[in-house]
Formats: sequence, structure tokens, C-alpha cells
Amino acid sequence: MEDDIDVKAGENPFQPYLDALRNELEHQDPVFIIGIIFSLAVVVITFVLLKYFLSSKTVQSAVLLVGLCDSGKTLLFSRLLSGKFRKTQTSITDNSAPYKAKNEKGSSWTLIDLPGHDGLRPQYVEKFKSAARAIVFVVDSAIFQKEVRDVAEFLYFLLTDSAVSRNVPSLIVACNKQDITMAKSAKLIQQQLEKEMNTLRVTRSAALGTQDGSAGSSVHLGKKGKDFEFSQLPMMVEFLECSARGSKGENGQADIGSLEKSLAKL
Repeated sequence: MEDDIDVKAGENPFQPYLDALRNELEHQDPVFIIGIIFSLAVVVITFVLLKYFLSSKTVQSAVLLVGLCDSGKTLLFSRLLSGKFRKTQTSITDNSAPYKAKNEKGSSWTLIDLPGHDGLRPQYVEKFKSAARAIVFVVDSAIFQKEVRDVAEFLYFLLTDSAVSRNVPSLIVACNKQDITMAKSAKLIQQQLEKEMNTLRVTRSAALGTQDGSAGSSVHLGKKGKDFEFSQLPMMVEFLECSARGSKGENGQADIGSLEKSLAKL
């Protein structure tokens, strides 16, 4: 009697249901069964792929301040965050802080100031480029004529990067130091950069043609067969004038209203 009780206690409570399901399946058309299995497989595969793409997508929540050394990036970083003037020196690492845009939505981004030294730029661009919602390229308008080639090369490096081209962050070229008498206008800087980058595109393409024709991770800049213009780029591009120092120097306010308005639109 005790043996019978133990056997019943050890039985699987779901066994009757499993037996009924098995019996039902045995009487079904094999084509119907295969259809069910195929449908379940499609659902599982779709779920796995969706989870993979969602988890691998980088959130673009950063605004990068980039440019050559002494273009005024770090002072601009300070002015955007606190409005205050502070003495700066050449950065050898990145600076970052939350930045709240001046708009009704109260949008918030991570503002990141990247080092401008040519030996450090590539590694910091590589580190942060995938998170960039916008790139603020800061230009020293007062000595732009001397630096036009270097500025164009750095900008060309950024815009032909495959990750930047794929993520299409907004590009804001901030023509800084407009408080200095000899500063070039944003319009003139844009025109000269277009000419210089058009020349760079020709020379870089020719160089690649002598090296198997492989462009590596680079992408073609602008439209083939036409002189380069910023309007040909897939991202929003804006040139504006500003002065992180301001016309009254250390004791006055910065002239960065146009930049703040552009950031508010992101």
C-alpha cells in the first residue's frame, strides 16, 4: 500500500497534459506542425536580433568641443557651463560636464572638451566620436589665415571618418575670438575651408589611388565630380561667430549667444 502511495507521489503532475498534447500532435498534419515550428523560430530569431541591435546602438548624448591648440575651446567650455571667465592652459586630457541647453525642453547633453594637440587629437576623437550628437569645431578667427591648412586637415579627418559619417552629428563651426580686430568673418572662413578641403580631397584621393585604391575606414567627402561645399554633407552644418573672451575681456560677458541658440536646437 505504501509502495502505491510513493509511486503516485512521484508522478509528474503535468504528465496527463503532456500525453494529451502528444496525442493531439500525432493526429495533426505534419505540414501544420512544421509551420508552427517555423513560426516559433522566426519569432525567436527576430527577438534575438532586435535585442542585439538595441543593445549595440550607442546613445548620441554628447557635444564635442574640438579644434586646434589655443583656439579657445576650454574657455568656451567654461563660459557655456558657468558663464564665467577663467584662465586656461593647453589641455592634455578631456574635460566633461553636464550642459543644460537654453530651450523650453530643458535638453541636457554631456559637454566634452577634447585636447587640441595634434598628437592627442586622434585618440580622443576615437574615444568619443560615436557618442557625438553634435561637434563644435572651434576656429581661432584671428590667426585663421596662418592655420587654414591645419584646420582643414583636422576637419577633413573628422568628416571622412566612417563612424562620424554614419552617425551624422550636427557640425557647428564656431569662429571664435571675434573680439580681435583682425578676426576673419564666418563667411570668409567657410569659403576658404571649402577651397582648402577640395584641394585636400583631390590629393588624398590621388594618394589612395597609388595604394591599392583602398580607402580603409574613410568615406568620400562631398559629391563626386563637384567642388566641395559644406552643403553637400549629410549632416546639418552651421558656421557662426562668437567670442569666448568677450569684447570687455575678463570682467565682461562672453559673446556666445549664437552658439547657445544652435545648441538649443539639437
